[in-house]
Amino acid sequence: MMSTDSAQKNAKNNNLLRVDFHSHSNCSDGHLSPQELIDRASNFQIDQFAITDHDSVRAIAIAKQHISDKNLKLRLISGIELSTLWQNFEIHILGLNIDVDNEELLTLIASQQTCREQRAIAMAEKLAKIGFANCYEDAKALASDDCITRAHFARVLHHRGVVSTMQKAFDKYIGKGQRAYVKPTWCDLETAINVIQQSGGVSIIAHPMKYKLSAKWLKRLIVDFKDANGDGMEVVSGQRNDQQRDTLIAMCREYQLQASVGSDFHFPNRWSDVGKHLAVPDNTPVIWQQWN
Repeated sequence: MMSTDSAQKNAKNNNLLRVDFHSHSNCSDGHLSPQELIDRASNFQIDQFAITDHDSVRAIAIAKQHISDKNLKLRLISGIELSTLWQNFEIHILGLNIDVDNEELLTLIASQQTCREQRAIAMAEKLAKIGFANCYEDAKALASDDCITRAHFARVLHHRGVVSTMQKAFDKYIGKGQRAYVKPTWCDLETAINVIQQSGGVSIIAHPMKYKLSAKWLKRLIVDFKDANGDGMEVVSGQRNDQQRDTLIAMCREYQLQASVGSDFHFPNRWSDVGKHLAVPDNTPVIWQQWN
């Protein structure tokens, strides 16, 4: 067994690595191809990087081939972001270091993709009733026949000039409680965790502050996640501030979860980018320590 001193030393060494374990390619709702995403991570001198597309692993093989072709030093961690339903909330669970050929995982992905397709069709029907015709066709074209998401519909409404930003498409039309919102039928939390672990991976609660849960409900989510044998939680994601980071790290310690970090990168912008502002304090119990 590793001594406490050795564990602390390893944690410090791992915190010196530049890592990013949450990003999206255009195989889901990201704007860059897997090759462009890998090049961006490499140019930013990221040591370890995960592509975690929504309910899809198609980008992984493309990214691995690109890394090999260009002889890049970047270490790719195979990943996915699974949408789940918990207590009527949509909670996203990252699977990191997974076997993308695992049969149970591929079966779940197929089921999730069917749910996505059905939801997209229903959403387009609601948007048509509001007065926005052919949104499904336009969103599907943006998705290039890959994983279709609400973000594709947001881009359609933004491109048409219906809303001034993509976020306003969620706020006004396709977000929860809005006129074109369609309740998803994702798998439950336990199923996602179990399938990720069956595929050899670790399960991570993605961007826990994004769900706008009260402190009571966030603790309840973490307890249920831990009871289902979940592994870790993102303590830094996108624009989280230091106070939120430290709160989440403290919760990781309290519930014996490992910390992960990720930009949740979708496209280049001035607020967040690949590997940007993802540092954690020394001796944080980080998920990537086990991979070195």
